[in-house]
Amino acid sequence: MKGIRPLTVTDSCRRDIARDLLADLRRLDRQVKENEAQMREALAASRTTSTSLPGLGTVLAAKVLGHIGDVTRFPTEHHFVSYTGSAPLDAFSGKNVRHRLNTGGNRALNSALHIIAICQIRDGGRGQEYYPRKISEGKTPAEARRALKRRLSNVVYRIIKRDQRSQLAPAA
Repeated sequence: MKGIRPLTVTDSCRRDIARDLLADLRRLDRQVKENEAQMREALAASRTTSTSLPGLGTVLAAKVLGHIGDVTRFPTEHHFVSYTGSAPLDAFSGKNVRHRLNTGGNRALNSALHIIAICQIRDGGRGQEYYPRKISEGKTPAEARRALKRRLSNVVYRIIKRDQRSQLAPAA
């Protein structure tokens, strides 16, 4: 930008706008890095092992833990699944029994589970074997994803519950 000489007033205005936008981008990039560092510190302080789950990185783990809060408020994994909105609802039409999307529950947690499911289907993890198996059983891709999200919800619940038990256990 330093070597660019504006020829007109309009060019000068464009250069100034570009300079301001570049400064904003650098500031936002710096804030994102600081925010991610804070999330890493918070996860380290919580001593969670949730990031070991494929598809659940630092940012998503912090989001999940923030929305869940105290996991003891869910007596069973079924209560947790209901809270996340990942439990499919029965939809009857005559003799056909299908499952449809549950639009209730915590949509942010449901979205996080969706991201984990998509990452596992694409990049590896147990979801990469589970998803095609469900499709081969006759489920549609959306139904197979919902089934995977339900399964992942149980896994996330168990991980967080296990982390909490290990933190409460007396040091030997």
